[in-house]
Amino acid sequence: MTRLLRSLSGSPARLSGPADGPNYPEVGATRTGPLPAGDHHLHHTVRIGTGRAVYEAAGAAVTTWAMHRATGARVESAAGRAEPGVTLTVSLGLGPVRFTAPCQVIWTTSTRTRTGFAYGTRVGHPECGEESFLVDLHEDGSVWFTVTAFSRAAVWYTRLGGPVVRALQHFYARRLGRALTGLAAGR
Repeated sequence: MTRLLRSLSGSPARLSGPADGPNYPEVGATRTGPLPAGDHHLHHTVRIGTGRAVYEAAGAAVTTWAMHRATGARVESAAGRAEPGVTLTVSLGLGPVRFTAPCQVIWTTSTRTRTGFAYGTRVGHPECGEESFLVDLHEDGSVWFTVTAFSRAAVWYTRLGGPVVRALQHFYARRLGRALTGLAAGR
């Protein structure tokens, strides 16, 4: 797995150990494809603005957890930005009712026209799978945000929730797009 992470990120992987790493076998599939058959697939793309300044602001918001935090999610990580091997915990909910999701950054990208990363689930996450968050600057100057994910239930309540869990995942992807649009515009 370390070799796979190194080839995906272009830099050495920083894993604490097998028990601490991703809890699914298709590590890196959001970058290399195909997404695993039988899993739920999510693909959401939204235009978030125009121009290099929007692209750079959006890329920074995605890779520093600001986009997630702008949705009301709590992000706990010792690292200030996404880098391969970095672990984080994302929690969503209201008040004392929160769902905690341990994750690990699997791969990152940072070019003149594409910035983003993917994180994968770790033991304790209610799902098993991977999710990528990419900002792309197109030739016409338009800036697009894409969420791609695959997942399957890891605990009884996500198995029981089935279609409701899928609807919530799509809702959250749209919410990320709205939050990023605002952040990239300086709002």
